Amino acid sequence: MNGIIELNLFQFGLVYLLLLVILAIMKKSRIKQTRLLLVASLRMTVQLVLAGLILTYIFGNPQPIFTTLYVCAMIGFSIHRVLSKNPTLNRRFKWIVALSIAGAGLLIELFFIKVVIGTAIFNPQYAIPLSGMIFGNTMTGLNLGLKSFTESIEAEKNRIETLLNLGVRPSKILLPFVNNSLETALLPTMNSMIGMGIVSLPGMMTGQILSGTLPAVAILYQIAIMIAICTVVCLSVFSSLYWGHKTLYNQRNQLLIPGWYN
Repeated sequence: MNGIIELNLFQFGLVYLLLLVILAIMKKSRIKQTRLLLVASLRMTVQLVLAGLILTYIFGNPQPIFTTLYVCAMIGFSIHRVLSKNPTLNRRFKWIVALSIAGAGLLIELFFIKVVIGTAIFNPQYAIPLSGMIFGNTMTGLNLGLKSFTESIEAEKNRIETLLNLGVRPSKILLPFVNNSLETALLPTMNSMIGMGIVSLPGMMTGQILSGTLPAVAILYQIAIMIAICTVVCLSVFSSLYWGHKTLYNQRNQLLIPGWYN
């Protein structure tokens, strides 16, 4: 197979013409988010260029400390994004979320790199791209799960208070919300798995094929990483909500949800 065709700056710049299509549609539809689109595009470009420069250096100097620092930065950013999207969580709940992201992500990544692939843990060629996919999907799934959990509880406030007054334990009341939110968080990943290969060719597989990897090899990697992603999303969301919901009530079975009682 031929290697990937490298883009020069002129060819790369042509892709930004596609933004004009989006801007035209937004203007016609009176969507006032043009500034957001331009800022997002610029920010994405700057961040990816910087990431490319850093990764080029790391791949040229494959030291464990560089790989570790980069993966830690990914974990830190993922935790920050999730917690910033869920500011109403109490302090203990936030710690549980942070530990769930880091713990589940690193556990699955170590298993994938060391057991499935069988290479060095600090090999940047595998550790960094896999971290990006694992923690990126974990961040998305956890945000969805926490959003579903908090919104569902708020919507069912009156029913929850009625059940409490009838003597039902908070753990029994809140566990169904945990289960439903876990299902909500997993649905996008599972739906993606259902349509994969027929409706879409995923990014990792496409990238490998473009770089000259045989499709059969790319397929095996894609299947493996999708199962790993689904597992880490499930683990992180479940551990966050299962242990986190226990911080919402005390030993006297009183709810401690912010804003419910003045």
